[in-house]
Amino acid sequence: MDLTPTPSQTVGPYLHLGLTDTRSIARIAGDGTKGERMWLTFRVLDGDEVPVPDAMIELWQADSGGNYLPQESRADGAAFRGFGRLATAEDGSCTFETIRPGCVAGPGETLQAPHINVSILGRGILKRLSTRLYFAGEPANAADPVLALVPENRRATLLVQPDPARSAHWIFQVRLRGEGETVFFDV
Repeated sequence: MDLTPTPSQTVGPYLHLGLTDTRSIARIAGDGTKGERMWLTFRVLDGDEVPVPDAMIELWQADSGGNYLPQESRADGAAFRGFGRLATAEDGSCTFETIRPGCVAGPGETLQAPHINVSILGRGILKRLSTRLYFAGEPANAADPVLALVPENRRATLLVQPDPARSAHWIFQVRLRGEGETVFFDV
């Protein structure tokens, strides 16, 4: 018997029907959550640099102390989810409100630089795309063991940049293919 692999299913329009219309999470950190408050805008572009209006972005991040476990809700209503999910708008963008993560423990007693884990899903993407974003200008980037695996000439595709027009706002461009394609990890 000859076994032939079958293709993966496309995610289709179901993202919006079941995940982003009713299950969007734009606010990852409540008002009282310790850490540097920030707004993180994603812009997803295809290979021709055309905005992708129907992608879904999911984020997982550590808190400001470098812990992935969410803090308990407190009486002041502050909570840290550590997770967010949004669909992109017609211009291919979406914005999360969060805090800057701390350094996370890595293998062999190393520290990973502050980063946010990112997944991208969308029409025609047969498997989720996984990447990370790191903060431009962060000194800990130089010693990050995961970032060190990425060829030096491609590392810039993983750097979120400060928005020069707005304080505490950062911009991350995700290029799905072509010139300057974002580095995606096979996880």
